[in-house]
Amino acid sequence: MAVDLRDYIATIPDFPIKGVMFRDVTPILENGEAFHEAVDQLAAIGRELKADKICGPESRGFIFGAPVALELGIGFVPVRKPGKLPRETISCKYDLEYGSNELFMHKDSVKPGERVLIVDDLLATGGTAKAAATMIEELGGIVAGYAFVIELEGLPGRKMLDGYDVRALMVYSDK
Repeated sequence: MAVDLRDYIATIPDFPIKGVMFRDVTPILENGEAFHEAVDQLAAIGRELKADKICGPESRGFIFGAPVALELGIGFVPVRKPGKLPRETISCKYDLEYGSNELFMHKDSVKPGERVLIVDDLLATGGTAKAAATMIEELGGIVAGYAFVIELEGLPGRKMLDGYDVRALMVYSDK
């Protein structure tokens, strides 16, 4: 019988600010069976969407995306914060609730026509996920879809990714 991943999500009220119910995925990581189950389920999405590569935004996208790529026998593309990648990069700026951010990807990490699945722990506002897609498409890649451990419904993430195949292992209300 499969592990119920909901048993490994910690909910922390009023973090990082009052009124927010923070969904913490670290209990999944701390339990080998739960972590294996999450990776298996994310890898199944990658197989179904015929991914050629996995892309993971820093930092929890690395934690879930790299083992998914390993499970599928395909490459992993890290998406990093400024100043972290040593070779020639492309970047994408995006807005946050209060301000903006910029993400980077190696310019040679995605080849034209490659199908790339973007894997991350959480879909909330969708800015990071959309920035990753923008860079993949700029390099000529095809966004095969998105695979998240958790989606927070009621936030604009799914709308931000309209037109893409968006999957989540679990959906929680943002309340």
